[in-house]
Amino acid sequence: MNYRHAFHAGNFADVFKHIILSRMIIYMQRKDKAFRIYDTHSGPGFYDLSSEEAQKTGEWLEGWQRVKQAHVPQVLEPILAPWIEAVESATEGYYPGSPKISRYLMRPQDRLSLYELHPEDFEKLHALFKGDYQTKVLNLDGWLAGGAHIPPKESRGLVLIDPPFEDGHDFDRMIDALEKGRKRWAGGTIAMWYPVKKRAHTDEWLQTLRDLKFPDLLNAELYIREPRAPGMLNGCGFVIANPPFTLERELRHLLPWLADTMSQGKGSGHRIQNLSQ
Repeated sequence: MNYRHAFHAGNFADVFKHIILSRMIIYMQRKDKAFRIYDTHSGPGFYDLSSEEAQKTGEWLEGWQRVKQAHVPQVLEPILAPWIEAVESATEGYYPGSPKISRYLMRPQDRLSLYELHPEDFEKLHALFKGDYQTKVLNLDGWLAGGAHIPPKESRGLVLIDPPFEDGHDFDRMIDALEKGRKRWAGGTIAMWYPVKKRAHTDEWLQTLRDLKFPDLLNAELYIREPRAPGMLNGCGFVIANPPFTLERELRHLLPWLADTMSQGKGSGHRIQNLSQ
């Protein structure tokens, strides 16, 4: 799965991922003490929706645009508001990636560590945050964030893992990152996004995680259609170690609405699982 994000910016997977990211950040702000966000596969951080790549797929029209134009139930307004404000803070015609959304929501005492190995994307990311003392941009393999670079000196924080899934090994790498996180930073929140193309494959991986007996592991999935051609993204999920205690309740309100709003036909839906049971 070659996932150059310029083709997919603002799609249903971004909507799902970035709303959940915003909820985790907002929850951490309940305490005054600073925290750090690690974004292991940051990309360039900002996407032009009029670019050739975005126009070729038009995926943002089925994601961000649908949600923007939808009627939002009252119960979801406070859940969606931080993410919507972050997206709308961007220049018209652009969609912010997770680095910009995280940075928009941070307080003065919070910090952001961004990892990007691709040379061109790193240069764009570095330029985007040049002079920002709260943000560190690293031209390194993001998998290092799950090992030598944690825990942060702030002691509180989260790791967002959103790899490209290009070589077939990222599911295994995420298991490794979780195990390292448990050993080095038992109280840290680790959130791992993954694609759902064949549910049998992801179910097998989720069972492996269940068998590892993590003490607090939440899984949430969103589907927009039945599985189609091999390689097509039909849904996506988030596995979160040490999730905010409010998150599962929020997702039970949010995900049915997202599945309905961004549905592309039969097979749309959602699933929430506690992988610690």
